[in-house]
Amino acid sequence: MQAGEETSTRLRAGLLRHHTVRQLVKFGLVGATGFVINVSVFAFSLRVLDVHYRLAYVFAFCVAVTSNFVWNRVWTFRHEKDGSHVALQASRFFAVSLLAAVAGFVLLEAFVRGGMPKIPGEMLAVLLVVPISFLGNKHWSFR
Repeated sequence: MQAGEETSTRLRAGLLRHHTVRQLVKFGLVGATGFVINVSVFAFSLRVLDVHYRLAYVFAFCVAVTSNFVWNRVWTFRHEKDGSHVALQASRFFAVSLLAAVAGFVLLEAFVRGGMPKIPGEMLAVLLVVPISFLGNKHWSFR
């Protein structure tokens, strides 16, 4: 291996070991799963339960946020303290998620009023609020 390749390999290995990058990847995987759950519940609520898209958004949020909290707590931001911190983390996680959901709801409303179909609008709204969720949960919920 040449010196340039070795340096490049070490740099990549160092970045991959970096705690925040690993958390971001895990958060992304949990989020991707939560995204699928969210969109599935949203679509099911619209098409099968025949509820208004605003109520479908609330249903989807509740199901996805529960799944995301569990997986982020046990895997992404693996907490080393005892179980007494679960309630505090859950309340913080819910507060951050609620903030992101409100921002997403405003975006969804704007997209739908602008003529975008409901399901793609909900998907885009959820994707756009990911930074709020990651930063809030990393720096407040699971610190």
